[in-house]
Amino acid sequence: MPESAKVGFISLGCPKNLVDSERILTQLKTEGYEVVPTYDGADLVIVNTCGFIDSAVQESLDTIGEAINENGKVLVTGCLGSKENEIREIHPKVLGITGAHAYEEVLKQVHQHVKKPTHNPFLHLIPDHGVKLTPKHFAYLKISEGCNHRCTFCIIPSMRGDLDSRPVGDVLSEAKRLVNAGVKELLVISQDTSAYGVDIKYKTGFWEGMPVKTRLLALCEKLGEMGVWVRLHYVYPYPHVDDVIPLMAQGKILPYLDIPFQHANPRILKLMKRPGNIEKTLERIHQWRETCPELIIRSTFIVGFPGETEEEFEELLQFLQDAQLDRVGCFKYSAIEGATANDLPDSVPEAIKEQRLARFMAVQAEISTQKLKQRIGKEYQVIIDEIGTDGAIGRTYADAPEVDGVVHLTDEFDVEPGDKIWVQIIHSNEHDIWGVRVED
Repeated sequence: MPESAKVGFISLGCPKNLVDSERILTQLKTEGYEVVPTYDGADLVIVNTCGFIDSAVQESLDTIGEAINENGKVLVTGCLGSKENEIREIHPKVLGITGAHAYEEVLKQVHQHVKKPTHNPFLHLIPDHGVKLTPKHFAYLKISEGCNHRCTFCIIPSMRGDLDSRPVGDVLSEAKRLVNAGVKELLVISQDTSAYGVDIKYKTGFWEGMPVKTRLLALCEKLGEMGVWVRLHYVYPYPHVDDVIPLMAQGKILPYLDIPFQHANPRILKLMKRPGNIEKTLERIHQWRETCPELIIRSTFIVGFPGETEEEFEELLQFLQDAQLDRVGCFKYSAIEGATANDLPDSVPEAIKEQRLARFMAVQAEISTQKLKQRIGKEYQVIIDEIGTDGAIGRTYADAPEVDGVVHLTDEFDVEPGDKIWVQIIHSNEHDIWGVRVED
């Protein structure tokens, strides 16, 4: 391997960014570049940035600065790359900047600054599924780029563009390669998963010689035939999502939906440019649970949005009680450069945002505590993520990696990551559960 063919890589941000990193790394490895884990061992460092909220922007800028100080030759890509002037103002020594999912442009810049190595395909073999940054047993499957929504608190469309659905045959082929490589859980992601195919009018594609519509339901039907867990993230509650719930009830995909509701008051939702009929949302949740009683719903919310009154916040708390969501995350509203919500009047003081966040999480903690208590005595299949000093740690179908709770299996060491075992739940708190292994 030539000395001048070593590249360092830092990936920041969400799972969608992680998939972009995997694609860039796969191409680098395919061309014979060696990816190294240290600054001093690299001839160039690539930083894949996040630019969604202020704290993410600052982390990205700090990481770029660290890479420049430690190595000196730095390329920047990812969401923050759409703000090239801002990056260059702070870090003028950056060699090149590209935006999100700009795979070819990143490789061109690498070629300009690090000589492309002599490629021997027998020495630089890449597995069919490419380079993965997740553990072997689960993987993120990105089905589209961009978003057609214009939520006032979000700048993702300005960074990643409008909805751009991947060909359904390409998505299914990638899924099959991952499963063949040992992946036991596919996490379907995009900016708006339920809008898959809208931009190409649900065009009919082909996979393994068979026609398949570029549509969420058709995609889920095919993924459900692969014999692994399939989990849906970033789903909007459109009416056609109703059609996917029976697949969950039949055990073809996991009964799990990640739906970012964001708020519950109609006026605030309108200001956010989000779907605003909360009564219909509650009715839909009730219908979903009638069809699939085991359904788990995860969501995220924003408190302290400009103009949010105490009464409107109370409506949000009441929605939590009415909806009884299983997993919930919450963020204080923060202004993001370029977001139209910045221009809204009546900003909420920071102290009130903090207070509302604490009250929100206290309500949800009680809901979560009671829901997890209901699992005690029941048996669930658990996928093992890691083996710690006290035993194994895994997840049920109700828990996505890194964002939800876990199952603690104290003194259980006779398992490996990726194993699926049956477990009886014996204890719970507001976030996690504890269990003991039972015979399959």
